[in-house]
Amino acid sequence: MDAIARDDIIIWLFLQIHSKLLFMIPLLEIKTLSKTLGGRVLFDEADFIVAEGQRIGVIGRNGAGKTTLFRLILGQEKPDTGTVHYLDGLRLGWVEQHESFASGETVLGFLERTSGKAAWECGKLAARFQLKGLLLGQSCLALSGGFRMRVKLAAMLLRDPNLLLLDEPTNYLDLATLLLLEEFLRSFRGGYMVISHDRQFLKNTCSQTLEIENGHIRFSPTPLETYLAQKENELAWKLKTNKKIELERQRMQGFVNRFRGTPTKATQVLERVRRIDKLQTIEIEHSLPVPRMHLPYPPTTKGFAMRTTRLSIGYPAHTVAHNIDLDIQRGEHAVIVGDNGQGKTTLLKTIAGFLPPISGWYTWWPKASVGVYTQHVQDMLMPEETVEAYLRRQSPLDIKQDDVLRMAGDFLFRDDDLEKPTKVLSGGEKARLCLAGILLHRHSVLLLDEPTNHLDFETTEAFAAALREYPGTVVFISHDRTFVQIVSDRILEVRDGVVRQYPRTYEEYVQDMESRLEDDLGGSAFLPFSPPAADQPLAKKGRLGEVDAKEKARVRHTQWQEKNRERARLEKAMVQWDKKKSKLMAFFFDHPLDYDPEKRRQLEETNRELGHLEEQWYALQQTIQELK
Repeated sequence: MDAIARDDIIIWLFLQIHSKLLFMIPLLEIKTLSKTLGGRVLFDEADFIVAEGQRIGVIGRNGAGKTTLFRLILGQEKPDTGTVHYLDGLRLGWVEQHESFASGETVLGFLERTSGKAAWECGKLAARFQLKGLLLGQSCLALSGGFRMRVKLAAMLLRDPNLLLLDEPTNYLDLATLLLLEEFLRSFRGGYMVISHDRQFLKNTCSQTLEIENGHIRFSPTPLETYLAQKENELAWKLKTNKKIELERQRMQGFVNRFRGTPTKATQVLERVRRIDKLQTIEIEHSLPVPRMHLPYPPTTKGFAMRTTRLSIGYPAHTVAHNIDLDIQRGEHAVIVGDNGQGKTTLLKTIAGFLPPISGWYTWWPKASVGVYTQHVQDMLMPEETVEAYLRRQSPLDIKQDDVLRMAGDFLFRDDDLEKPTKVLSGGEKARLCLAGILLHRHSVLLLDEPTNHLDFETTEAFAAALREYPGTVVFISHDRTFVQIVSDRILEVRDGVVRQYPRTYEEYVQDMESRLEDDLGGSAFLPFSPPAADQPLAKKGRLGEVDAKEKARVRHTQWQEKNRERARLEKAMVQWDKKKSKLMAFFFDHPLDYDPEKRRQLEETNRELGHLEEQWYALQQTIQELK
């Protein structure tokens, strides 16, 4: 099989998967869309369609153009060329980045004002986000960041959208709100596009992937992990195929060079020259650099790093937590968890020296060198200062120039990037720059408040791996579950005015939080949410029907068990077909230049059967979720 035949198979498989989307109603069409920013091409003549019910995770490196794409769709920016078409039936919903809460405006008042809906409708939908009772009468500006996001999500949904655009919705959310948002999106019967750098969040909510990379927009009908694995396998296959093609070219060229002047070999030489001309290697796009971080290792010894005694934290008019007694050992990596507004950041700011204790005291190891990263450190950047100038200003006097450039390179600032003024950097690039500036110091203690906000997958995971090997002390706040699991070896929970050590793993803490949230909500918040038609109001709350509640629950449970058994049978069948596909794909990888029509037919049949099974599995999964 030659490279062209292999490409035909790839295109055929791609079209087979995409054929599932042809039966969905299209809502949004992007045609030949191009956009350049600061002399850099974000995307060039991009074409794609978003159909009803699609759940698309939008990924890409910091500064790739993800937010710009959303702004183009919303009409907040103009493309260089191309068009964005809203098709019939589209009702677009998005969360405003800038809050529009009026001074003293209550949650219910804000929802009524922005939606034009009646109070009972606003209250009914707000309850899905645990906004009920006294919270509805509370001032929006008095709420924590997580609850403000809940209010904005409720306001968005009251406009009856059937396609949501969510740009980094998990930033600054506490774990409870993040879990609530995940459950809502899984039960939402409309479609959505989500920009997020939270790998776990995308795995839990999105079934398709759209990546912006190297000036191209690439759509895949597969979830994130599958897409990334396919992308890696595709690159490996291209590299392997190119190597074999190059070896074959060298072998034939050797024959040509050896017998070029031999009359009896003229025909063979001419044939090999023709074949050499036909042998074309597969073009491989320039791979983006992968962060490889090496944090400066501080000198460390055993002993306590920080100790608190009967510490109370908060503000003059309000004590957030009291009687905190903690010992943090040198080299420990402790994560502070808890709902927004409980006091996580207040605790971190207090031990960092930014806030005075209300009472009690804390003590650092006398030789501790403390570096602090706060959520708003990016606001301190000077707009006209270049990346290199900022790092030079932040670095210690005794640090070498090579060390500054090495740190810049670890955080993907190389060559021309060093001359960029900070005002043109994306949010993720600014976060990387500020982290690099802090880590230039050989700190023995790092206090980090949401350090992964705005960072892409690659940078987050590289930073997590570097922190895991870092021998100093780390106390941090983060709701990125992948990051926390990699870095933390101790969990401190702030809840109801008390700071305590959580005795089990972080995975168990997340499970406990899910159970607690379901208990608080009684399961009602996770019922499927279907956006009504534009001219249909939400139904009023009626009385319970005549069906006995227990009998109804028993029937639903029986149906749930039956569907789970059916799903298990499907999964078993999918495993068998997937094994067959793996064997066939291994053949094509090992024999890229061979043509085998029988194996090609088997591969087509395998993908067709897998496609049918996957369709059934997705339908069953939706039914099971609804029955739950």
